[in-house]
Amino acid sequence: MSEGTPVRPASWDQDDSSRDHCRLLMSCQDGPGIVAAVTAFLHGRGANIVQSDQNTSDPLGGRFFQRIVFRIDGLAERLPVLRREFAGEVAGRFDMAFEMRSAEVPKRVALFVSKFDHCLLDLLWRWRRGELPVDIVQVVSNHPDLEKDVAGFDVPFAHIPVTKATKAAAEQQQLELLDGRVDLVVLARYMQVLSGDMLERLGVPAINIHHSFLPAFAGAGPYERAKERGVKLVGATAHYVTEDLDEGPIIEQDVARVTHRETVREIRRRGADIERLVLARAVAWHCDDRVLLDGNSTIVF
Repeated sequence: MSEGTPVRPASWDQDDSSRDHCRLLMSCQDGPGIVAAVTAFLHGRGANIVQSDQNTSDPLGGRFFQRIVFRIDGLAERLPVLRREFAGEVAGRFDMAFEMRSAEVPKRVALFVSKFDHCLLDLLWRWRRGELPVDIVQVVSNHPDLEKDVAGFDVPFAHIPVTKATKAAAEQQQLELLDGRVDLVVLARYMQVLSGDMLERLGVPAINIHHSFLPAFAGAGPYERAKERGVKLVGATAHYVTEDLDEGPIIEQDVARVTHRETVREIRRRGADIERLVLARAVAWHCDDRVLLDGNSTIVF
């Protein structure tokens, strides 16, 4: 294995169901004729629509969102031309933002982690079992503790310590490590705040898992504080990372009921279970091109 290149699990390889399948995501101001124009364009190229989802924020002047999956012979060779022609014939007409991607090409993902291992190992396990449509190409940590665990998955591990004094240099090292290699960064309980400069230069989305049902109990010791307040629900939130801490668009949330009988340790365990599930869903949905941004909110098809 060459350095920096993970071994793709044998179970990952997709079957023929995704061959020559393309995902088209679009958003624009709502109005008549959008769906007709899109479907006519695809029909004219011999494409067969196999899935379609749409939503409007307001039929009178709101925003229109759509996700279409279509199959077309020879997609790999035709995709650049399809993008160019769609931009000229449809997107330009409706002032539409769009993305057109092959369903066969997995997104390259880097996982950032500190010392908590549950989210990291869950994502690696799901990837190894072929349950996540991704290629995990790198794990980055500010602590060395999980290097041996990651080695068992044949994924490169980079230990880059971060202190207040070395934060800028550490982020520069991270950027150089990931340059041109990733389509998504996942903060799988990475206990550092990414700077605005880091996010801007990264050039790809980042997803974070927050150990609460935002905005409650943000910060340190959330489960101790939850126990003190006698909460009846604990939860987790997966959201896109922005410069404003924990204020990015929310992708997925979930909760579990707890009672006064449960200890902090039991509540923390329940919370960790939810964190794993919520983060896995968010990563899968993003990498399956199911999430569209609507300002500081999301449309998840």
